[in-house]
This record gives sequence, structure tokens and C-alpha cells, in this order.
Amino acid sequence: MKKQSIEQAYRLAREQYAQIGVNVDRAIAQLAKIPISLHCWQGDDVGGYEKVGAELSGGGIQATGNYPGKARTIDELRGDVEKALSLIPGRHRLNLHACYLDNGGKYVDRNEMMPRHFRSWIDWAKANKLGMDFNPTYFSHPKAADGFTLSHPDKGIRNFWIEHGIACWNWGLVDGKSGTKWPWSSRNPPGAGDAAPTPTVKPNKTPKEPELWFHDILRMDGTAYQQKEVEFIKKLTQR
Repeated sequence: MKKQSIEQAYRLAREQYAQIGVNVDRAIAQLAKIPISLHCWQGDDVGGYEKVGAELSGGGIQATGNYPGKARTIDELRGDVEKALSLIPGRHRLNLHACYLDNGGKYVDRNEMMPRHFRSWIDWAKANKLGMDFNPTYFSHPKAADGFTLSHPDKGIRNFWIEHGIACWNWGLVDGKSGTKWPWSSRNPPGAGDAAPTPTVKPNKTPKEPELWFHDILRMDGTAYQQKEVEFIKKLTQR
């Protein structure tokens, strides 16, 4: 499309919006000040890069994982993100899922992820002046095949996913700009509630809050999960 055609279409749209009281130029200027966190999975349909040719599998998410033209490597994904950002006004962020780690071609399971597996992402973000948000990946894994992770009736599987959450928290501390905050209520699949009957989970038998939980420092009501953590953070920050 020619630049002249784009500008003409914009002028027409601006006039139409003005008829309903919308100042398009002012709205765009305001929007340019708001950072948007782009989802990494928009570039490859939630496949991730845990292994070469990784595809969406296991339970927990509704996506095909097979759209044509998707980024096949981390470099391709970063190139696509850079292109998208060049076309979007303002400064923005990247929301990165754990399964997009840079493991150097050696498989690393979810509970064994370390900050070093995301170092290249941090360096890339800094070079591109991007903030970063971060999500653990509680899906597309054999231990998520039945839709339950943190609330799984098998203690071994529950602990595996708790360890994954801790691994994600650790890398977030290194990056310093990660949105690694989920309330304890996030342990259940959407719509499951606090007592979700399934073939393997009896009603009212959903595991309660465990002793080991490092996602939030505070509960939703503002009380600490572990007061010792709060005191430690106060000591570090001198507050």
C-alpha cells in the first residue's frame, strides 16, 4: 500500500471519529505513552524453544501450535518482535514464557531452569531498551497432561510445578523487571474453583496452601505468606 493511500485513509478515519467526539491525534499521543507487553507466543503459536522443533503438546491451553510462517528459532522470534516494535509507536515490553528459554540446545526441564538460561534474553532486551515481563509455563508438558499442575493430587507432580515456580521467581530476581506475581488461587485450572471434582480429584479434596510457596510475598488480604521473607526483604532494602 502506498504512503499516500495510507495517509488518505487515516484522514478519512480521523474525520469519522471526530463526528463522535474522538480526537484521534490526541488518542494516539496518549497511547504512545502506555507500554504494551507483547506476548512472545504470538510469534510461534506457543511452541517455545525447549527443544529443536518444539510443538505445543500436553494439557492446559487452547491453541493449535501450527500456524504457517511461525518463528522456528529464538533469533527468528527476536527479529519478528523487533520488526513489530518498529511499526508500533512508543516504547514497549516483552512478555516471555519460561518455555522460551535459551538452553544452548541442551534440554532443561521446567524445574531445573536457571537464570543463565535467560541471560541472552536479558541482554537482548537491554540492547533494545525493552522492559520484560515473565510467565512460568504451566502447560504443554507431560506433567500437565490432565489439566492440573499446582493442584495435582500427586504430591510429586505438585512439587515439580512448585519447583518450576521457584525457578521462575529466581530468574525474575536476576532480571529485576519480571511480572512474577500470581495469587495462590491461580493453582487451579480456569473454572475449577477450590473444590474441583475430576476423575482423580474428589470434591473438597483440592490441596490447601502448602508450606513451600514462593510466588507471592503477600496474600490477597495483605498478610505475608512467610513473615521471615518480609523481614529479609526489609533488611535488604533497608526499609
